[in-house]
Amino acid sequence: MADMNLVWCHGSLSQPWGAKSLALAATAKGLALDMTAPDFQDLENPDQRVERLTALLEKDGRPTILAGSSMGGYVAAAAARTTNVAGLFLLAPAFYLPGYAIHVFTNLPRHVTLVHGWSDDVVPVDNSIRFARSHSADLHIFDDGHRLEGSGHKLCILFGQLLTIITKMETA
Repeated sequence: MADMNLVWCHGSLSQPWGAKSLALAATAKGLALDMTAPDFQDLENPDQRVERLTALLEKDGRPTILAGSSMGGYVAAAAARTTNVAGLFLLAPAFYLPGYAIHVFTNLPRHVTLVHGWSDDVVPVDNSIRFARSHSADLHIFDDGHRLEGSGHKLCILFGQLLTIITKMETA
């Protein structure tokens, strides 16, 4: 596999290593990739989280795949605008919400996958539809809620597919 920086961005009230991130990290490990998960719990402001993530990515310098859930999805997409990001895997990303500075996303990578739940009561599914349409991103909508708790297996399959595509491109 390619030498990639794989980073998980947790949501607003989450911790770095929860059930979703552990499952995705196991999927990545099966593809010889290690995933890191910075701790943003001390920062409530999403754009301060973007600044911290951007600084971490600039220090690393390797091509990066960012994954994130809810506020973490926003943080990943916002950081991708200014750093070397090869792909995004975004779960119920907090796009187009009040209190978030960025509503127009530019310079995104070619490979962007979004997953959302039809019954999300935190971030409207229409926000992911709007983003996917604007950026020609892959969009998967499941019969699930904001946390996508009933879709873990499907998330891992989609994540594995994205990682495989990107790492093959990076090694070609």
